[in-house]
Parts: sequence; structure tokens; C-alpha cells
Amino acid sequence: MTVALILLIVLIVGGGILYIHDRLTRPAAEDGTEAEKEAQPEESECCGMHITCKKDSLVAGIDDEIVYYDDEELDRFKGRGADDYEEDEIEEFLEVLLTLDPVEIAGWVRSLVARDIILPTCVREQLLLILTESRNVMER
Repeated sequence: MTVALILLIVLIVGGGILYIHDRLTRPAAEDGTEAEKEAQPEESECCGMHITCKKDSLVAGIDDEIVYYDDEELDRFKGRGADDYEEDEIEEFLEVLLTLDPVEIAGWVRSLVARDIILPTCVREQLLLILTESRNVMER
């Protein structure tokens, strides 16, 4: 019985010493625990939340700055509804979309929103397919 009691006291004292040593040698976290800091991705890292990630969002960071992607001719569609396009007009949107690099697509959509241009419905569906495919490729 006394041997068990001695072992218990040695374990408690040893654990206390290790705890104090750990607290003194580990740098203190400014805004929370180490686990919280590790769970938060840095600005340049991908958060893995592609559906809700603001960095990857098509409309994140929309401002008044308009960037053209050799699509100045699309300005004539300003204010038009998604289902109000003729077949040849839809082809113009598809031509621009299919010539863009995948990394430019989000910027192009933000530019269209800033210019008050609504994508035709079928082009929007094509856009979502391209984005889904490029995200699947990036995840592999």
C-alpha cells in the first residue's frame, strides 16, 4: 500500500514539474491556444471550404473597379435579364468564357457584376460546370 502511495506522489510531482517546464519553454499564444492558431489558415493558405470560402467566392471583394477581359462588347447587355438573350448573344458570352484561364473566371464574373451585366442562364450553367471541374482538379 505504501509503495503505491509513493508511486502516486512521484507521478504527481513529476507531472507537475513537466507541466511547469512546458509552460515556461513554450511560447505563449497571444490570441488563444495553440490549437486555435493551428486551426486558422493563413491568408495565403486554402481553407478547404470551397463552397463558402470568401477567397474563392465569385462575388467576394466586389468593388467599383471594372476590369475588362477583352469583353468590352458585352457592356451593351447591361441591365438585361438572364433569359432575355438571343442565341448569337449567348455565343458571345460563351466565347469569352471559354477563352479565359480558369484563374481569371472569378475576376471576370466580378467584373460583369460590377458592370451590371447578368449572365444568360445557359452560360451560368456552363460557368458552374467549369468551376466545379477546376475545383475537383485542384483538390486532387
